[in-house]
Amino acid sequence: MRLLAALSGGVDSAVAAALAVEAGHDVTAVHLALSTAPATLRTGSRGCCSKEDARDAGRVADVLGLPFYVWDLAARFRAEVVDDFVAEYAAGRTPNPCLRCNEKIKFAAVLDRALALGFDAVVTGHHARLADGVLRRSVDRAKDQSYVLAVLTPAQLAGTVLPLGGLTKAQVRAHAAERGLGVADKPDSSDVCFIADGDTAGFLRSRLGAQPGPVVDALTGAVVGRHDGAYAFTVGQRRGLSLTTPAADGRPRYVLGLEPVSSTVTVGPREALEVEEVRAQRPRALTALDLPLSCEVQLQAHGRPHPCTVAADGDGWRISLASRVTRPAAGQAAVLYDGDRVLGSATVSG
Repeated sequence: MRLLAALSGGVDSAVAAALAVEAGHDVTAVHLALSTAPATLRTGSRGCCSKEDARDAGRVADVLGLPFYVWDLAARFRAEVVDDFVAEYAAGRTPNPCLRCNEKIKFAAVLDRALALGFDAVVTGHHARLADGVLRRSVDRAKDQSYVLAVLTPAQLAGTVLPLGGLTKAQVRAHAAERGLGVADKPDSSDVCFIADGDTAGFLRSRLGAQPGPVVDALTGAVVGRHDGAYAFTVGQRRGLSLTTPAADGRPRYVLGLEPVSSTVTVGPREALEVEEVRAQRPRALTALDLPLSCEVQLQAHGRPHPCTVAADGDGWRISLASRVTRPAAGQAAVLYDGDRVLGSATVSG
């Protein structure tokens, strides 16, 4: 096969490309330039899209003897990922930018361009398994990334090669060291790549401005604090609530809800976060689903799966859980599994 290897500059994509070469494929490497202002990128190697990543990707391509190109997708990344991130927070939702990047950039823009150029598929370093169009969890459950790939379409999966799904992270690093790849010990990426200093609230404030409002206790209706923007909070948050009045029962308070129009943050006790039902919109099935369906649902990127029943709810899903769980923030993904097989995903709405 003629494959395009997307090299992020990290160890996973490097080993994925190496394994594709060793499997006898005709491989070309590409690195994505995603910032319109490269000078503002973070330094150091603890996040993807750092200043070092393009250099590291090029070195990997040199070691593997691959043609290497840099594709400028900064404008599309800003529109599809960064602007979407800001808009979702402004609407009181908590998006997953890595999931959106996979959907709109790595497996839409890149794959579309690769196919147009005559490549058969794109190879990436995601930790997940793919065979006969079926997406499954990685054998390394601690590094499994099937959750953030569940937004892909069957057609996108058909144009994707995932060589790392049968390897643990330790094995990936060992492969990199054996092949003399300088990224063998490079730390995994973390945080939001386009927020260089990790200050999400500050990043949002610089784009949305100050939007002061009250923090209201759900049990009493009393105003117990003030804030500069509801976008700085997410459902389930405990720290940094800026409470000026302690709760009457002396117990910790958690964010229960966000109302962007009035800029109100509602807080309450932890048990008020527990739910037995989740609603989700914009479902995307990777296989035919005969609803109602008994399966498992994962509600966070690193969360555990919960037994559930999924039923149609208008154009979306109503997910009834076998036991109470902490309510996920609106904007997160609800991913359905049958064992280690991904069935589909939808966006949490309530």
